[in-house]
Amino acid sequence: MVGIDEVARHAGVSTATVSRALSGNGHVSPATRLKVEASADELGYVVSSTASSLASGRMKNIGVVVPFLDRWFFSSVVEGAQKSLLKNGYDLTLYSLTDGGAERRSVFDHFLLRQRVDAVIAISLELTATEVTSLHALGKPLVGVGGPIEGVRTLMIDDVAVARLATEHLLALGHTRIAHIGGNKDLDLDFHLPTNRRVGYENALSTAGIEPAAELFMTADFTMRGGYQAAKQLLGNPHDRPTAIFAASDEMAIGAILAARDLGLVVPRDVSVIGVDDHELADFFGLSTIAQFPQGQGAKAVEILLDQLSPGKHLTPNLNTPMPFELIVRSSTAAPGD
Repeated sequence: MVGIDEVARHAGVSTATVSRALSGNGHVSPATRLKVEASADELGYVVSSTASSLASGRMKNIGVVVPFLDRWFFSSVVEGAQKSLLKNGYDLTLYSLTDGGAERRSVFDHFLLRQRVDAVIAISLELTATEVTSLHALGKPLVGVGGPIEGVRTLMIDDVAVARLATEHLLALGHTRIAHIGGNKDLDLDFHLPTNRRVGYENALSTAGIEPAAELFMTADFTMRGGYQAAKQLLGNPHDRPTAIFAASDEMAIGAILAARDLGLVVPRDVSVIGVDDHELADFFGLSTIAQFPQGQGAKAVEILLDQLSPGKHLTPNLNTPMPFELIVRSSTAAPGD
């Protein structure tokens, strides 16, 4: 096994310089860093994770906590975080809380509080004051993705504004009877995303002088199947059928497109459909949507954490960082009857 002292001799620098260059901790000039990396590659030197953690007090591992693994948004945020962590020499440990309360308590009371991770990213989880205090007491930086958490750096999109933009797009096309497929009560626990998107939808209608109609609102579970079932109920009514549907996620919007086709309706001639996310299948279905760039959210979360872990902290003082979103118009929306 090649040792750090051999790399130092080969590169003509001290072992301390080799350690700083390969760990990324401490100042090393770019030229010296390249020379050390070249020597390490040539000699086949691999940094010992155990030795590195003993020297730095860190495991070079970030814990990521998500409510689901089988949803595109969450997996995309994780993918963005993982790519950024790999570039910076960090591992990722993923904790899925699909089973709810007992599993969540176990993760926050035991796994994350052990010296296994250097920092934590919580995706779409509204952490309790106790969970935040426990992590901060051990000096573990924490970043939330999805909504505000008191005392924690968070990344979030304005869900009310997102829904308002989607609805305004349909209104601008001339639609006045616009249905909304939102999330059910089980999905309204953390950051109240379904409620906020319904508020944005209703605000846009009210601003346009249209009274939101209770019969044009259906709930689903943010899946294609759920969107399909909800849209069948909305579009199956032969009287006063909506001419447009705003779904709170792309997966539900895609389900609505499939339901319309099964009912013999043409999208967008008979019904326009718009969603939120810019899911990987959105372009395939010609789905108009509000893109929220989840991989970028994961990468930004890592950027903030690594900044907190660096010796000299230079974070901006703002706790809540707004993330961008953008209207993407495709073929699923058009003027009524077009």
